[in-house]
This record gives sequence, structure tokens and C-alpha cells, in this order.
Amino acid sequence: MRGRGILAATLLGAALLTVATRADAADSLISQGRTATASSTESAAFPAANAVDGNLGTRWSSAFSDPQWLQVDLGASASISSVVLNWESAYARAFSVKVSANGSSWSTLYSTANGTGGRQTITAAGTGRYVRLETTVRATQWGVSLTEFQVYGSGGGTTPPTIPPGAVRVAEFLADCPFSHRLPDDPIIFPNMPGASHMHSFFGSEVTNAFSTTQDLLNANSNCNPSIDKSSYWIPTLYNGNTPVEPTTGIFYYLGEGVRDDLIAQTQPFPLGLRIVAGNAKATGPNDNTISRWSCLHAGEAGSSHDFVTCPPGTMLESYLDFPHCWDGVNLDSTDHKSHMAYPVNNACPPSHPVVVPKLRQVMRYPVNGNPANFRLASGPGYTMHGDFFNAWPVEELARRVNDCIRPIVKCGTDGRP
Repeated sequence: MRGRGILAATLLGAALLTVATRADAADSLISQGRTATASSTESAAFPAANAVDGNLGTRWSSAFSDPQWLQVDLGASASISSVVLNWESAYARAFSVKVSANGSSWSTLYSTANGTGGRQTITAAGTGRYVRLETTVRATQWGVSLTEFQVYGSGGGTTPPTIPPGAVRVAEFLADCPFSHRLPDDPIIFPNMPGASHMHSFFGSEVTNAFSTTQDLLNANSNCNPSIDKSSYWIPTLYNGNTPVEPTTGIFYYLGEGVRDDLIAQTQPFPLGLRIVAGNAKATGPNDNTISRWSCLHAGEAGSSHDFVTCPPGTMLESYLDFPHCWDGVNLDSTDHKSHMAYPVNNACPPSHPVVVPKLRQVMRYPVNGNPANFRLASGPGYTMHGDFFNAWPVEELARRVNDCIRPIVKCGTDGRP
């Protein structure tokens, strides 16, 4: 039954699409081929990208539960005039259309509790970069499903960048941020509680303390290269005995890896104000923190470990830490400061965290070597290494780097250019 319904809806939609395209000719279709993400998918055969591919023979379909969402990134701010929903037979009775400048703060353009399915053309005037369909009540036992999600208007981003000749095919850009200051503060774990944390070493923003907000970071100076990165990064301070030792620099790589190439092409910028914590500050043994690792610069023979390693003379102790890069698409933080993020599984983001964001890799190089018996972190042994990230990249700057470097899989420098 459902197969016949799909076919009928597809044929009807194809006929209607031709008529409506003429009716909408005053405005341009600005969503087709753009990056789409969703709260869930019924299976890998029905990804979010199907809803913006211009093909009525494909569809996005969600899990069989409420609520759900589907959103498209227009690439840059756009003036939106209307949204067309081409529902498959599994449609939503109650839904809303929302718009956002940054992918985290949303304004409602349209809402109904009496959706009829089929093809719906909605007048939805507004301005923003992201357009989202949020469904709250399904009309069938199935999930919700769209053959096409079309946004009309003007503006939006340009076509994907041309990959320059000789470009290194690695999805990467970076920020090089030296040590800024030390404080026993943590504006993610202990906000507004100065002195409540173990000692942290801060990088990037020069003002971070227990009271820091997104706006504070945006308004402050950064010691990063590029200085446009106003984000704050922090780690537990390393001690040699009782003497603090700071890294020669903190290098923060933004990568497209850990998921399939087609998902790298759908990578979304971090929403402004996103907070991410990686590692385990409360680890009681090396196996409690399998994300972080220690090694030696230019001494691969020393191996790597979740705890400190012995580095030969003339080398430096290194710390590597990879942050989760699957976001739930809703929350900038969570009660445990981790649940809103997840690591990929089998080269894809889990349905609970469907939005691929850049993978942040934190690399620290310390001017120490030799026997690590006297080394300790402010949080404890080496396996308690952890990192905190508070995103304050200007929205357009981060979006450009994701579009020019991560999605096309091109290696860029600190200026965000190949």
C-alpha cells in the first residue's frame, strides 16, 4: 500500500512541480543542492540530501517518531519569500517553518496544526541563512517524508568553490594559538564560580574567566593566528614537580574526517556559542580516557600512550586530543556538558546526533622530555588530559572556511585558504 501511495504522490508532485515553478518564477530556488541535515533518517537510503536534490524520485524520510526536523543551509544570508514542501504520503499534520542566522537561534515564519500533505506552498517571508522544517505530529504511523524541500527567495551563498590546481586533498584549516593565561576557572563546568576549578591554561581569547559569555569573547582580543578566531580553548595545566610548564604553542586543527566523504560534504559550521568538552578529567586509569594520547615530537620510536611517555633528549612531549564532531542540532551545551555531542560510529554520525561539524584536534607541544615521573596535570595523571572549546568564531568567517576547506576536502592554512 505504501509503495503505491509513494508512486501516486511522486507522479502528482511531478506534475505540480512544473506548474509551481512558473508561479514561483519571480523568486529563485535557492535551496537546491545546498547542505541539508536532519534529526534522523529512516535508513541510509533516505538521507536529508535527497530533499534538496531536485529529484522527485528520491526522498528524505525520518525515524517513526515525533518530533523531527529537516534544515537546509543556504550558504549565506538570504531573503526568503516562500517554502514549498513536496510531501510523500507520510506527511506531518503539525509543523512549523523557521529561519536562523546562525543555526542555533530560530524565528518562526509559519506554523500549522492542520497540515494536509501533498504539495504545500507556504508564504514565509524572512531573512536568514538556515531554514528548518520542524514537525511535531505525524499524520501516519510512518515517519515524516519529503521528496523536495524548496526555499525560494534571493541571496544565499555562491556555488561551491573550485578546487585549485595542486591543492592538497585533506579537509583542514587551523588556528595557532599560544598560551594566554592561567586561572582556576572553567566557564563551561563552573560558570560564574571563580576559583572552583583546578588550574587551567587558556589559549585564544585573552579574557576568558569563570564569567565569560559568547559576547565577551566576541568583544575581546585573541592571540590566535588568525586573530579573527575569538574562541577560547583551555586545558589542565601541566606541572613538572610544582613548576607549571606551558606548551610552546597550542595548535587547533579543524578537520573533515571520521565520516564518509559524502558526509564531510554536508559538514556544518559550529553554531556560535557551542561548548564542547573532550577527554575525561576524572579518569582513574588509562583506559578511562581512550580519546587523548601522549607522544614525542620527532621521536615516533617512543610510541604513544594515554599516560605520559619518556621522550628522548632534544625532543618535546606532545599531547593529542580529538573532540566529538557529531552535534544533536539543538543544544549549545548539556547538563553533563557532553550529551549534546557524540563521536561518529561506522563512519557516520548516530541518528541522535545527526549534524556533522568539523572535528577539532588539539595538539600541545611541551618543552620537556626525559623521565615523566615528576609530570602531572592539574587534574591528575596524564590520562586525565582533557580540553574545553567555547566557539566564538564570527559566523561568516567560520562558514567560509567550512565551505572552502572542509566540504571540498582541501587543505587550508590559518587564513582559511588553500
